[in-house]
Amino acid sequence: MAFHHLVPLTLDADERSTLAQWARRPTTAQAVALRARIILACAEPDASAQAVATTLHVTRPTVGKWRRRFVAHRLEGLLDEPRPGAPRTVGDADVEEVIRLTLETTPADATHWSTRRMARRVELSPHTVMRIWHAFGLQPHRVETFKLSKDPQFIEKVRDIVGLYLAPPAHALVLCVDEKTQVQALDHTAPLLPLRPGQPERRTHDYTRHGTTSLFAAYETRTGATIGECFPRHRSVEFRKFLDRIDEVVPPEFDVHLILDNASTHKTALIKRWLAKRPRYQAHFTPTSSSWINLVERLFSELRTQHLDRSIHRSVDALEATLYKALTQRNAHPKPFVWTKTADEILASVKRFCQRISQSGH
Repeated sequence: MAFHHLVPLTLDADERSTLAQWARRPTTAQAVALRARIILACAEPDASAQAVATTLHVTRPTVGKWRRRFVAHRLEGLLDEPRPGAPRTVGDADVEEVIRLTLETTPADATHWSTRRMARRVELSPHTVMRIWHAFGLQPHRVETFKLSKDPQFIEKVRDIVGLYLAPPAHALVLCVDEKTQVQALDHTAPLLPLRPGQPERRTHDYTRHGTTSLFAAYETRTGATIGECFPRHRSVEFRKFLDRIDEVVPPEFDVHLILDNASTHKTALIKRWLAKRPRYQAHFTPTSSSWINLVERLFSELRTQHLDRSIHRSVDALEATLYKALTQRNAHPKPFVWTKTADEILASVKRFCQRISQSGH
């Protein structure tokens, strides 16, 4: 049987190098690798379509197809052409209308748009509205709260506290001090239903209270170690007792910078006298409505999510035992929370936010 010999292809050096890479690289799509091998085989002297097909285990029409594509379009001819697909049924004008209505209007019968209300308004499907919202990061059903500090010394206090976080003084400890008040000992009215495949843990919505306690904590910013003590109440008397505990634990050669919020228990005459008698202690008060700047709040959040939210306590003693155990375990391997933003970055962010709300028109 006589083979029809093809006119050899002429490949320049760059084409031959590229085809060789496509043919042997494991990351290349297998279809493209096969086409590259076909063209390389066709470029050999005295190559026939049948011989190439037999060697590469393909059909003669396949060899002819990719040889013609290569002759017409060179390397680009071996790549898959984009398939046209179904025509778009939602135009740019429709997308723009959904976004405009979402950002600039509210429905007449509700406070915010839902997918079904918006779908009826623009005559699209709810799924299409949802995809548009998802693509542009719009969530009309969600709302978050914010509160700006009205402290006239906001800038000075932010610079003071952030400076202690980022560049603490030598031979000094920075302690973030606060109370987690009214921590409740709760017992659910029915046993928990445990986690199962396809089903989360379940518990009753109602519970029985067995008393409360208040956790006083002093978080050391450099090491992450924490001094903690529980008291039945959270008056200035208890706060002074906690300061006595801090004074017993902290070595006398260290100065101590206390970061405190503006709770009344931190500013009574009793506390002022205690601080006045101990000159190595210096109090730094956070701006009003700015608890986020006190790192001990991050510790309280960790205790709540990891040790309190799903626990059961049938007495205050059991609750306090859980809190002390959590602090002991954390102090065995302390890990500090890392503050990263400078005071200038925080103040710039607050400035941008104020400009946004001043231009909102509300």
